[in-house]
Amino acid sequence: MPASLFAKRMGVRYANRVNGDYREDTVTSTEAPSRGWVLPLCWSAVLLDGFDLVVLGTVLPVLLAGHVWNLSAADATFASTIGLVGMTIGALALGTVTEVLGRRRAMIVSVTVFSVCTLLCAVAPSVWVFGLLRFVAGLGLGGCLPTAITLVSEHYERTGRPSTATTTVMTGYHVGAMATALLGIALIGPLGWQAMFVVGALPALVLVPLMIRHLPDSVAPTRRRQSSVKAALAVLFRGRMIGVTIAFWVTSFMGLILVYGLNTWLPEIMRQAGYPLGASLGLLLTLNFGGVAGLLVAGVVADRIGIKPATLGWFAVATVMLALLSIKLPSVALYVAVFLSGAFVFSAQVLVYAYTTRAYPADARATGLGWTAGIGRIGAICGPLLGGLLLTAGIVYPWGFYAFAVVAALAAAGVAALNAASRLPAPAVSQPGTNGETSNQS
Repeated sequence: MPASLFAKRMGVRYANRVNGDYREDTVTSTEAPSRGWVLPLCWSAVLLDGFDLVVLGTVLPVLLAGHVWNLSAADATFASTIGLVGMTIGALALGTVTEVLGRRRAMIVSVTVFSVCTLLCAVAPSVWVFGLLRFVAGLGLGGCLPTAITLVSEHYERTGRPSTATTTVMTGYHVGAMATALLGIALIGPLGWQAMFVVGALPALVLVPLMIRHLPDSVAPTRRRQSSVKAALAVLFRGRMIGVTIAFWVTSFMGLILVYGLNTWLPEIMRQAGYPLGASLGLLLTLNFGGVAGLLVAGVVADRIGIKPATLGWFAVATVMLALLSIKLPSVALYVAVFLSGAFVFSAQVLVYAYTTRAYPADARATGLGWTAGIGRIGAICGPLLGGLLLTAGIVYPWGFYAFAVVAALAAAGVAALNAASRLPAPAVSQPGTNGETSNQS
């Protein structure tokens, strides 16, 4: 994005609500050329989240087969889960303190902590040290995604395409996931499992210096000094925002059940349905390709028709597509159905994030998104557990797809509840240059 688009009306701040969305011009950096760095730097940071999604899946079979650290199935479950716990806590904590620390500083800290701990995983002497490092890495990475989305949304708000920018930056998540799977194929055989964690840490050598030099903040320092963690949290539960916040949490929880549940269990579900393993892995890749394509389309649609109807429609179509996968389809039709499922499931969750950045005022935006993402991470833990329970019961096909379709329907219901809550009276928003508060109605 050319820096000139962001150079106009420098230093102007305003607050209003348009169609139920808070919009505030808080972009105050005096270095206009740095604005062109926001999207690529945030995209690169989100790519690390995609790496983290897949990396354990690539190395755990090697660790188990090689009896590294005498690893058991229970130990592998611990290593897989503890990182998600760290990401949950990181999203809740760092997303909140970002209102005081600033977006830029929080991003740099997140990427640095994740990268250092990821590198140390390559030399971990035991599964417990490995798990501890995964936990701390999760703390850093958990705050990365909500901060990156908030930064991008705020910088691209005045272009009229904040949803497009948000979904574009989230393509890094799926690119990171697919690239990590391909790197696992290329590196683990000749170099060992440790190479995956070294490669995962290397981007920080370039990314962190570039962030320090070029990444602008998006909230004025004077505004940030007036913020506090307590005040930011209070906004989430003030007046109508109680209903909005709970609806966001429910929707994000359900959305990440789908994202992590499908990424974990789609190959096995398809294998149980009678498809060969190679085809099952190909369907997983197709699912993620669909996710990237869906993200590119979803943001444009949301900016054209509105974030509310787009999010609701995306979850509704995801419900239908997941139910359709329970039917044995011809080969071509199956790949098309999986591609469309990925397109609607993954981008629906990102639209929730984009929606969140529009629903809260600027001094609570990162907090609102951090808690939405953090509660969603609990769903990320529950998604694989849901698939595992159905697999243990021997009913993962077709009931796995029925279960995921119900989850998507519940997410759509959460968006519908969110729409209803947003029509209630809005909380007051402080206007610049005034001592009072102005109530802004939907």
